[in-house]
Amino acid sequence: MDEIQRQLSSFGARLRELRVRRGWTLQELAARSSLSKAFLSRLESGGRQASIAAALTLSRIFDVSLASLFESPPAETPCVIVRGTGTVEKTANGLKYAPLSCAGRFFNLQPLRVKISPARRGKEHYHHDGEEWVYVLSGQLTLSLAGKTYDLEPGDAAHFESRLPHRLIARGNRDAEVLVVAAPTWSPPANPHFTQHCAIPVIGLLPLPEGRTGDLASTQRRLRRVGRAAVGMPPKRP
Repeated sequence: MDEIQRQLSSFGARLRELRVRRGWTLQELAARSSLSKAFLSRLESGGRQASIAAALTLSRIFDVSLASLFESPPAETPCVIVRGTGTVEKTANGLKYAPLSCAGRFFNLQPLRVKISPARRGKEHYHHDGEEWVYVLSGQLTLSLAGKTYDLEPGDAAHFESRLPHRLIARGNRDAEVLVVAAPTWSPPANPHFTQHCAIPVIGLLPLPEGRTGDLASTQRRLRRVGRAAVGMPPKRP
């Protein structure tokens, strides 16, 4: 039973963390999810277990993986140091990038160093909650934003609402290297059907550490184990 309560408490703490980060009250989350305020309050306190349907609804509302709802919020830290020798360059959608912070849950700002190749393929534009600040370190960059283009040189910066369709394009024959600071603040979209489409994974929602699974089937099995134990039923044998 201690294990059951631990999982319920972990789920509740994670749920409250996600809600508070967005500045929502319980009543606002209830309105968005069609779950009652009383039910959500008991989930956050660990006094109630979530059904698979409720967990799926909440993962969709917060735009996070189902498995991440069962992660315990990490301890707060006043300062995160990222050494230059410790950054690992990744690739996504034709971009090379290196996160300059690993504190996606502690702070709202998400800084990255990004390289854009002039050979980057496609013309796809991206849009997501919040705002972005871009500073050109080297090369020549064109920011395509909401149907307009802005040519930027080293030392130039751009600050824009990232819900507007945008794309970074390198001009000339060399890579453009930029600093990008994203702030995924949330406010109600004018279009209720707005869906996020990011070129680079949000730092706070990067894949789970190695060994942790994020697939729906494994999370459903975990929910069923919690439910069976809560009512005194023995776990099913594999």
